[in-house]
Amino acid sequence: MVAQVEMEQNETSEPEATASDDAPIQVRQGDAYDLMADLPAESIDLLITSPPYWGLRAYGQEHNEEILKEWLAEDSERVQTDVPPYEWYRKHGGVLGLEPLPEWFIGHLVEILQRGAAALKPEGSMWINIGDTYFARWSSIRHDGRQGLGDNPRSRRRTPMGGFRQEKQLLLIPARFAIAMQDLRWILRNDLIWHKPNVPPRPEKDRLRLAHEHFFHFVKRPKEGRAKYHYDMDEVEHGARDVVFYDFDEAGYDEADPSYYDFQEVEEGEHDVVTTHVRSGSDGHSATFPIGLIKPRILSSCPPGGTVLDPFCGTGRSLTVAAESGRRAIGFELSAEFHEAAQKNSDQSLGQLTLELPDVE
Repeated sequence: MVAQVEMEQNETSEPEATASDDAPIQVRQGDAYDLMADLPAESIDLLITSPPYWGLRAYGQEHNEEILKEWLAEDSERVQTDVPPYEWYRKHGGVLGLEPLPEWFIGHLVEILQRGAAALKPEGSMWINIGDTYFARWSSIRHDGRQGLGDNPRSRRRTPMGGFRQEKQLLLIPARFAIAMQDLRWILRNDLIWHKPNVPPRPEKDRLRLAHEHFFHFVKRPKEGRAKYHYDMDEVEHGARDVVFYDFDEAGYDEADPSYYDFQEVEEGEHDVVTTHVRSGSDGHSATFPIGLIKPRILSSCPPGGTVLDPFCGTGRSLTVAAESGRRAIGFELSAEFHEAAQKNSDQSLGQLTLELPDVE
């Protein structure tokens, strides 16, 4: 069970960079947990990101494999599924995505994102891309690279079984994450399915190939009434709209009382399923956002001249796409290597552009 998370603000720290700075792209190195709390209130129009998935890759980070034992040893009344605060977790050598249990991972991811809630404008949006994982008591952690690709070094670790954590079980991590966000008052507007037609083969012979990920669209829940947020339907993929048109006169009705389903016309196409090939990574990062997946999200959910935040920006793909689309962009990255790559890619992108960003209040 994910504990209710309260916003914690560091009153003594001074922000290194903010959404009001003039630079079209800002890339900051550090933990998103800290950097999110430094953002000015209501300064972000769109938060879009693909955080680390649970139990797949280490991204070169060192993780304390004894952390579960340490957590339980501190208090005899604790049980495995009691989720430690993220600050305790990282202080004891924990890394997001390498939690000993998926329950911990979901709790920490929600806690980090909640730290940025105050920075998101009331009419802002949050798009979170997240994939699922199969449970194995002895799991394989890639030091880098996708599962099933190349000769990337990997290590084995034992993961405790119990509850829904059973051998060969699809853990439904995206669904559990989305429900945890709903419990914190976020409104889930879409569960966009990213269909990946070129996923690498797997050796399993008793299940279908896992060829999709989830892209959740959250908006803030207002104090009263329905959620209202910026959304430009003209910028989404063709066929993704869900719009009904009526012509009552042509239908022969004297009163506007036809059945909803009698005279609807919707665009043919993928609707909330988007097919985009997995792209090769860049600068040593194997999980780079495909442009075709994120550009419609940026164009539709962030107004021109607005600010896009990616708190797990990797090598900066979302930042350059935002800037090239006439938006400001802020990225956070924990890895020094990927931060350097994101800064380089941002500089190269800006060098090829003449940006005229409107002033925003």
